[in-house]
Amino acid sequence: MKQGVFFKVWAPRCKQVDVLIERQRLSPFRLRSHANGFHSGLFPGLEAGALYKFRLNHKHSYPDPVSRYQPEGPHGPSMVIDPTSYRWKDQSWQRKGIRLQGQVFYEVHVGAFTAEGTFAAMVDQLAALKKLGITAIELMPLAEFPGRWNWGYDGVNLFAPAHVYGAPDDLRRLVDAAHRQGMAMVLDVVYNHFGPDGNYLKFFSPDYFTRRYKTDWGEAINFDGKNAAQVRQFFLQNAAYWIKEFHFDGLRLDATQNIYDQGKPHILAEITKTVRAAASPKKVLLIGENEPQEVRLLKSPAQGGYGLDSLWNDDFHHTAYVRMTGRREAYYTDYLGHAQEFISMVKRGFMYQGQFYSWQNQPRGTYVDDQIPASAFTVYLENHDQVANSLYGLRMAHQTDIALYRALTALFLLGPQTPLIFMGQEFAASTPFLFFTDHDKELGPLVFKGRKEFLCQFPSIAAAVHKVQDPQDAKAFTACKLKFEERRTHKEIYALHADLLKIRREDDVIKRQDHQAIEGAVFTQDAFVLRYKHKEAHRLLVVNFGDDVHFVPVCESLLAPLPHRPWAFLWSSEDPKYGGRGKIQALTQKGWSIPGRCAQLYG
Repeated sequence: MKQGVFFKVWAPRCKQVDVLIERQRLSPFRLRSHANGFHSGLFPGLEAGALYKFRLNHKHSYPDPVSRYQPEGPHGPSMVIDPTSYRWKDQSWQRKGIRLQGQVFYEVHVGAFTAEGTFAAMVDQLAALKKLGITAIELMPLAEFPGRWNWGYDGVNLFAPAHVYGAPDDLRRLVDAAHRQGMAMVLDVVYNHFGPDGNYLKFFSPDYFTRRYKTDWGEAINFDGKNAAQVRQFFLQNAAYWIKEFHFDGLRLDATQNIYDQGKPHILAEITKTVRAAASPKKVLLIGENEPQEVRLLKSPAQGGYGLDSLWNDDFHHTAYVRMTGRREAYYTDYLGHAQEFISMVKRGFMYQGQFYSWQNQPRGTYVDDQIPASAFTVYLENHDQVANSLYGLRMAHQTDIALYRALTALFLLGPQTPLIFMGQEFAASTPFLFFTDHDKELGPLVFKGRKEFLCQFPSIAAAVHKVQDPQDAKAFTACKLKFEERRTHKEIYALHADLLKIRREDDVIKRQDHQAIEGAVFTQDAFVLRYKHKEAHRLLVVNFGDDVHFVPVCESLLAPLPHRPWAFLWSSEDPKYGGRGKIQALTQKGWSIPGRCAQLYG
């Protein structure tokens, strides 16, 4: 940067844009106007670390829309950053990247993960995650947001890592360290709306937004209207930016159903193409959240799809939640938690693929064909939304019978789909995960009001809505910080997760994740079996979420052993090392006596 800093900004309705340097005695620097609405110029002598804003039409000044760092928050000045100063040590990783098969994701909120709540502090926990069996870390959104804490979905400076977590190079060190541990790093990005506080894009151009569509959180992004070409480029460049400048191994795209685009190609398809090109030759992953469960997102562009690698599977969570809690309300209404539901999802991905969905009074989901692998569906027992969408933000292990929780965890981690573990889930964290924000005195009460209205869709919460934690209260954030000593004090659940992930990683049959080589049969509405087949090696996962089941005589052929290969008892969720009652084999000489609230593996 010895020659200076080159500035470029899109402000099509501004006649003049000046760069104002703060805390230095430098005159305003006028950018040259271009016919395409851009303003640019080389500011001589300026170096990294300089603080600046753009002044529009001799009037007000605002942070850079593509600021790489906001050291004083979204309302403060932008900082000039030299993205080439960090010396990466992951060159071999950058040549290969990752594939979806075999991944185990771990979702993290940086601020609540450690006591310090920083990128630097997170580095110290990577070895433990690697030892557990985590292969990929998924960070909740990092774009600069207002206040001291936030989930990240209120981001306003999409190119600036939130300053409360550390400087941009601290994030680079975190990604670099994860790669040295052999773990991938994926970033959750929000391309459907901006946060309500600190978003100055409209002053540069109102064409960033459109009123033709509505989202649940704010103005929709203009991907297909007037001046949409530049808006699209803004987001395409952002997607590539995280891959190129921070070496992320993929992106998780938030609420894709609220990314509206009637043009061709769809912006999601362009994001996918752009990210893969930016990463080349490294392989990266694109993961989508999509409430309507539109399978076309997983199809290739040649098939009329958008080319994503995986979609979050709410069906699995919702069925599991009903099974563990017995509560069928709000968006859990159309789930029973029965054995057939779990078998259907193991075999076919989504449970709802176009059937009528009474909660929305319309069909939900689209057909999943055999060409889509099981790994393309990301499943979870917990994630940030689902833990927080409750009265107290309690983890699942603290809402159900612990034996039932162990059995369901076995199905979750030994199934063919891609598992996502929410931070602290692996040791049944006693700490909750609540919704938290730190907005100003005017916006804060409105956010709290909106949160209570959202939670009132659950009749049980509506009856006690006065107990909902105010997200503005500092305790809503500090209460969520993990206690890593619980890896030791909750060692039984921790061992359960570690052992299951070892089986998933090392068992030659389980690790194939081949849903077409898995068959299932229902014993009762609570008990079922999955048979995994690979050449001459088979596995049986026998699951019982209810009371003891005595299956005599054995009229289900899936339970029959291979010739001259009687079933060997391999693993039980009721092993005393997990806090269980003992390893009682379900298989007897005469048939099967399957213990209640238990999962067992045979091979």
